[in-house]
Amino acid sequence: MELTKNLCILITTISNKNIIATINHKGAELTSLNTTSGKEYIWEGNPEFWGKHSPILFPIVGTLKNNTYKYKDHTYSLSRHGFARDMEFQLIQKTEDSVTFSLVYNDQTLQVYPFKFELQLIYTLEENSLHIAYKVLNKDNTELLFSLGAHPAFALNGKFEEYSIEMEKQETLDYYLLDNDLLSDQKESIALTDKRFALNYPLFENDALIFKNLQSESLTIFQQQTPLLRVDFNGFPYLGLWTKRNAAFVCVEPWFGYSDTTESNGNLVEKEGIQRLDAKGTFDAVFSITVL
Repeated sequence: MELTKNLCILITTISNKNIIATINHKGAELTSLNTTSGKEYIWEGNPEFWGKHSPILFPIVGTLKNNTYKYKDHTYSLSRHGFARDMEFQLIQKTEDSVTFSLVYNDQTLQVYPFKFELQLIYTLEENSLHIAYKVLNKDNTELLFSLGAHPAFALNGKFEEYSIEMEKQETLDYYLLDNDLLSDQKESIALTDKRFALNYPLFENDALIFKNLQSESLTIFQQQTPLLRVDFNGFPYLGLWTKRNAAFVCVEPWFGYSDTTESNGNLVEKEGIQRLDAKGTFDAVFSITVL
């Protein structure tokens, strides 16, 4: 495990005999996942296309209608995907192959999100897999409302059209379309052939594909007929897929929550996909990236 400080940027690296993961303390963001032989699996973060790698989405996923929400007769503002991805996390535990980061509510967060929380991200390497665990702790005596999501961007070298995604199960993929960053009631479908569909940029011309009712709990990215990596998202009720035209990445995004709908009334208690955590309760979830 290495801890590096460079121009006030804190970076932690964990490793085992097969893979190496690098995490930026800002946002506890995974910035690199490569094999010991040097093959990189995480998008480089070229700002010409998208300057991030794998941000944490909390306490909202996606966009709020008018970037505001109402809670107990007060109106609050939150920008797209919330504030956690832009905040400095504290490293609270580390070993050679595991590290835990923590973000705790403060006066700044209470101004825009009136809940007392602790958010932990735990990165653990096991053989060829990186497990990314989320823990939300309600530090208050009242119910906590939140959404939570992952946003890892996987590097795709070569032609984008060489890649395909294989779902765990043979199913018809119904996805919802976004309308000005809000979830519309319009749906389209992707037909799978032997559980697989090809990637192409026109598929994403209306932004992300948002899936609410998947049967599959994992997917595998292929380059032609060679499997690249598998993402396991057991327990996550929603999934997003996204890229930008001509960018050499695809994001696979397991979520608890999603953007406001076009018909949203802005009331956080009534927000579709919102998660509820009892007073002093704990929420746990984990997804995994396996290099194949």
